[in-house]
Amino acid sequence: MKLDQTLSIGSWITLAHPAIAEIMANAGFDWLAVDLEHSVITIREAEELIRIIELRGVSPLVRLTSNDPDLIKRVMDAGAHGVIVPMVKSPEEAARAVESVKYPRIGKRSIGLARAQGYGTRFQDYFEWQQENSIVIVQIEHIDAVNDLEQIFSVAGVDGYIVGPYDLTGSMEIPGQFEHPDFLQAMERIRVTAAEMEMPGGIHIIEPDPAQLEQRITEGHRFIAYSLDVRMLDVASRTGLQHVQKLRN
Repeated sequence: MKLDQTLSIGSWITLAHPAIAEIMANAGFDWLAVDLEHSVITIREAEELIRIIELRGVSPLVRLTSNDPDLIKRVMDAGAHGVIVPMVKSPEEAARAVESVKYPRIGKRSIGLARAQGYGTRFQDYFEWQQENSIVIVQIEHIDAVNDLEQIFSVAGVDGYIVGPYDLTGSMEIPGQFEHPDFLQAMERIRVTAAEMEMPGGIHIIEPDPAQLEQRITEGHRFIAYSLDVRMLDVASRTGLQHVQKLRN
């Protein structure tokens, strides 16, 4: 998966059951992110989810617990096509992520023979693939990152960004206030800077709301995470029961 200004829509997986990954991969998403930051998914379970997603022809990404080279190495060796790095606040942190994903000479990732490398049968193919095709997405979810956008987006190897709206508002001491003028101003700064620098990116839409998805696309977002497994399950369940409750009354 190469990021450009083409619309790319994915979603978040926080439940480790293989059926969740299979159902969502079959739904037609361009990519799916296995979330290691806000879930109890283990590295072993992540490998299984990555395998299922990839076998369905969808790009598997991993949202990391932190910007940790050892964790990045493990999920990339498991077959992830790239990583989504939380709380990137400086160009140095962005460069650290790129170096952890890429092999020398581009980066500093150590070399192993795991699932990604065909357990040793296709190392050279993988080596060539990762140079141009592995993905590094930085999460812009702190006001410090907004204030340093140009430098972060200038780091070679950063392929795109995604806004974490809850953490961003939290860092601005207006948690969850998505209509607050300060948050809207920060979002506009991100949009304008990304457009000027031709940096693909977008936002994580938490609720499974098609109208909000359409709105974000109209605003120019091109790399969009549409909701997550637990919110889709919860909303579908509650919506159905609300209709039934009307019949009971």
